[in-house]
Amino acid sequence: MSSGNGAAEDPLQHWSGRRVLVVGEVILDRYEHGHVERISPEAPVPVVRLERRETRLGGAANVIANLVSLGATPRLMTVVGDDAAGEEVRGLLRALGVELDGVLTSADRPTPVKTRVLARHQQVVRLDEERDHPLGDVQARALLDGAADQLASVEGLIVSDYAKGLLDRRSLPPLLACARQRGLPTVIDPKVRHFELYTPATLITPNQMEAGRAAAIEIRTQDDVLAAARLILRRLELEAVLVTRGEEGMLLVPRQGAACAIAAQAREVFDVTGAGDTVAATVGLALAAGEPVERAARWANAAAAVAVGHLGTAAVTRDELRAMAGGAR
Repeated sequence: MSSGNGAAEDPLQHWSGRRVLVVGEVILDRYEHGHVERISPEAPVPVVRLERRETRLGGAANVIANLVSLGATPRLMTVVGDDAAGEEVRGLLRALGVELDGVLTSADRPTPVKTRVLARHQQVVRLDEERDHPLGDVQARALLDGAADQLASVEGLIVSDYAKGLLDRRSLPPLLACARQRGLPTVIDPKVRHFELYTPATLITPNQMEAGRAAAIEIRTQDDVLAAARLILRRLELEAVLVTRGEEGMLLVPRQGAACAIAAQAREVFDVTGAGDTVAATVGLALAAGEPVERAARWANAAAAVAVGHLGTAAVTRDELRAMAGGAR
């Protein structure tokens, strides 16, 4: 991935300090680590003896964590609950040096929490605490106004949609129109229920299942993926669709030019949790730094290969990305 001359040899250096706005739902990820020695006499379920607990940033906050780790200066626009989990999210963001003026508080929406119970690194069960009803009109307007204000001082926008009620037709179309008016590259990590709202944008990053459902195509082959992406391009005002395909890599389908299959990089997959956040963060930062779409997609592919080698949500470091990208040359 070298570009062949002087100061441009390390594009990650060129990414440093780039200002990127992330709009979307934050999640608090809790991990309960332990081991299993027996099956419960009360029911046919394993008994996990807990050994330690940890919390990490998930959802849009994991996008933020990846951006910080890659050297960007991200901004966040989101809503958390007036609860202990919300305070924990704020504390973890503050520890990263992220400004919190865009983190709004809601008295009637608890902060989403995902609790994973793991035994010897294998997930036993996941518990989700969330409400996905839409924001009230007042907070929806505050979210949109705050995001629009921040667009004036950033170089790119990432929308991290987890379909938990934060984003809808009141916020997405005007937000994306404002970003387009300012000439900002915009990346969307989508959910199927909102596909018709993701326009205009630069790039959308559905996984293979999401692309198939959005296009109403049963995906079995790469040709099916290509057909789904082209249908999405016909329906939405996008420059490209980047479909993530797990062990099959990625397929980049631009509006202009030929599709590009990007092979997955050889890596033992430990956990795919949060890999989509890493892809959105990396491709969004690369575009904000002026990288062409295909080059940004290849960097995102390398970052995803790093992310799946970690347990749980993980922020990819610049050194890890350099090493993985170097191995792909």
